Amino acid sequence: MIVLGIESSCDETGVALVRSDGPGTPRLLAHALHTQIDMHRAYGGVVPELASRDHIRRVLPLTRQVVAEAGIGLGHVDLVAYTQGPGLAGALLVGAGVACALAAALERPVVGIHHLEGHLLSPFLSADPPVFPFVALLVSGGHTQLMRVDDVARYSLLGETIDDAAGEAFDKSAKLMGLGYPGGPALARLAEFGDPSAFELPRPLLHSGDLDFSFAGLKTAVRTRLGKLGTNVCQQDLANLAAATQQAIVDVLVRKALQALRQEGLTRLVVAGGVGANRLLRTRLDAEAAKRGLRVHYPELALCTDNGAMIALAAALRAQRGLTVPQADHAFGVRPRWPLTEVSVAA
Repeated sequence: MIVLGIESSCDETGVALVRSDGPGTPRLLAHALHTQIDMHRAYGGVVPELASRDHIRRVLPLTRQVVAEAGIGLGHVDLVAYTQGPGLAGALLVGAGVACALAAALERPVVGIHHLEGHLLSPFLSADPPVFPFVALLVSGGHTQLMRVDDVARYSLLGETIDDAAGEAFDKSAKLMGLGYPGGPALARLAEFGDPSAFELPRPLLHSGDLDFSFAGLKTAVRTRLGKLGTNVCQQDLANLAAATQQAIVDVLVRKALQALRQEGLTRLVVAGGVGANRLLRTRLDAEAAKRGLRVHYPELALCTDNGAMIALAAALRAQRGLTVPQADHAFGVRPRWPLTEVSVAA
């Protein structure tokens, strides 16, 4: 079975082809991605209307590129999948419309996939794929969640953010520091030159005893610290503050992830989503795993960002288990707000 996946939930247009032969892990045939970072940089963040229009321009050329790289014709596609949510409504509608139109033209079934389920399962395309069950730390954009994953579509929420997510804490802190867009990667780069112990910042809910997250207070602490430093902040102070901010975020993520593994009696952790590419987070988790005899699995770096491969993969894995329900008459709808637990099925 060959699955075509289309991702357009925010500011990346992704298209991919995945092949699934039997019960094994599906194989990535080809994928292509266009990021809108340069376009949105002038505005300091994603402009939804511009994002939607750019998806319209990119999705069909990327589809042609992927088909050519895979060396197959569109007629060989057995299933078309797209991101149904969560995300920006207009951006989601572009991918949904194209996917459903393609499926109708090819007389193939089409399915909508949960964006976070794609991230959660994306490490199965890596050189070191996980095995079920495991704990998943999802750190993608506005989402920070810990999930117990017993199989495809068998997800239990263990904890989530009650305000700002980790990615938002990175981005908003970077914006306060004047680091530009996208803020998270810029803050992480600057942090490499700083001393994280130079400033004391809070670790919200670090000792709460539960698995929930809160990063809004950290952002406020960064603003307060910048106010005390005054208008002429030297570059070293900025680097130190960036390092302290990153350290605080990573401290909370690592502690809660390890707590979740202990609570569930599991030894495998999957880290997925854009923040999962953070070098300090990976270093800390790998070190803790080595000390405790745990395994940590990540997507390939190219698949940490939003991409079509994770959508095609999730659809293929669901199809293997008989969990795909094709949309009747190729009609479509999108779900800008959509809890991941709603795509879970009973054990």
